[in-house]
Amino acid sequence: MISSAVRDRGRTRARSGRRAALVAAVVSTVAAGMVVAFAGTASAGTTLATAAAEKGRYFGAAVAAHKLSDTTYVGILNREFNSVTPENEMKIDATEPQQGQFTFANADRIVNHARANGMAVRGHTLAWHSQQPSWMQNMSGTALRQAMLNHVTQVATYYRGKIHSWDVVNEAFADGNTGARRDSNLQRTGNDWIEAAFRAARAADPGAKLCYNDYNTDGQNAKSNAVYAMVQDFKARGVPIDCVGFQSHFNSASPVPADYQANLQRFANLGVDVQITELDIEGSGTAQANSYATVVKACLAVARCTGITVWGIRDTDSWRASGTPLLFDGNGTKKPAYTATLDALNGGTPVPTTTPPPTTPGPTTPPPTSPPPSGGCAASMTVQTWTGGFVATIRVTAGAAGTNGWTTSVTLPSGATVVNAWNSQRSGDTGTVRFSNVAYNGQLAPGQVTEFGFQATGVPPAGSPSCAAS
Repeated sequence: MISSAVRDRGRTRARSGRRAALVAAVVSTVAAGMVVAFAGTASAGTTLATAAAEKGRYFGAAVAAHKLSDTTYVGILNREFNSVTPENEMKIDATEPQQGQFTFANADRIVNHARANGMAVRGHTLAWHSQQPSWMQNMSGTALRQAMLNHVTQVATYYRGKIHSWDVVNEAFADGNTGARRDSNLQRTGNDWIEAAFRAARAADPGAKLCYNDYNTDGQNAKSNAVYAMVQDFKARGVPIDCVGFQSHFNSASPVPADYQANLQRFANLGVDVQITELDIEGSGTAQANSYATVVKACLAVARCTGITVWGIRDTDSWRASGTPLLFDGNGTKKPAYTATLDALNGGTPVPTTTPPPTTPGPTTPPPTSPPPSGGCAASMTVQTWTGGFVATIRVTAGAAGTNGWTTSVTLPSGATVVNAWNSQRSGDTGTVRFSNVAYNGQLAPGQVTEFGFQATGVPPAGSPSCAAS
């Protein structure tokens, strides 16, 4: 993450024929949200991309649009990587410099290059307290919340179907031992702002994985525990989250923690993928090489660690250039860290074919202890409002006979319009809007519940939704 002021473990930092077929197959499968395995004994990959692909992973790099005219840079990118992350070109100040005026030219340049070369794209980032344009920095409260949700919706919709994973929310937790949320203008709009951003992203780009991304969470500590608790809560309540990103910026003062692999595994055990999103390790020689190998081996040991992205290509491209933290030197020559990384990838075991895909929908909750409703189903609604709009969450409870499907109806006041919805199919945008189940949440046991939601402009409805079961 290139940021004007990001803390790294208490230290202030400033941030500004065969391969094609194999990589294309993995990128296609990964983009569909699946993990692959290869039959038989895989041969040793000769590049980072092919070696990672043989283990069902991607190996990516952060890319700057203006460097795509550098032939050495592009040559390494096209040869060695099968995933890209725009360094700055998809951040808020780059994509919406003036409120309501979106520009995607630089981000498009990266996305188009990636797609033309069979690479996946990680979208970075939709909602963040940093690198906000001045108009957003000067906003607060409900106006800011609405502007944030509009930004998420517009950017994710524009790139719908082209993004493998979105860093939906970035760096929302504070450093230190409190486990608290970071005090930011977004946080001050309400503690549910992260959930709202994820729901908006799911509605806008339902095929992409949705990630929370942060730094200083590589081992178990107060900050990573707080992120863990949030993910656990989101999974329990059906908030759409598919993955957690670990930035993994290391140096001699903050090395790879001893519990790095165990920390990745505990998050994976929650039912989300884990991704190493911004890897760089300051140093040189054997020590740096060993640290890179440790990180790669940890990822390969966790079935749901689906990929690794290094934050830059050559040392001179890095925001930490003086620390020579990457796999290629300034001339584009492979370093010992490159060899160690490639050897670690080739030494890993392919992921098992039984590895489940990421859980796009949240699970339904267990049956309540109270008796189920007497009818086919019942629906209740909670609403979060701001000036000019609202988000509604609707809870559907199956009746005594259970359901094979359900439909709820909500009558909106005059002037209210639905702009997106999640975990449901909708018919209409104004007046009486009908929402029906999707494939994964229609069949409910007696008394079982599921939730869906929608975002709308205008004033929320006063009455309760109706529900009909099939």
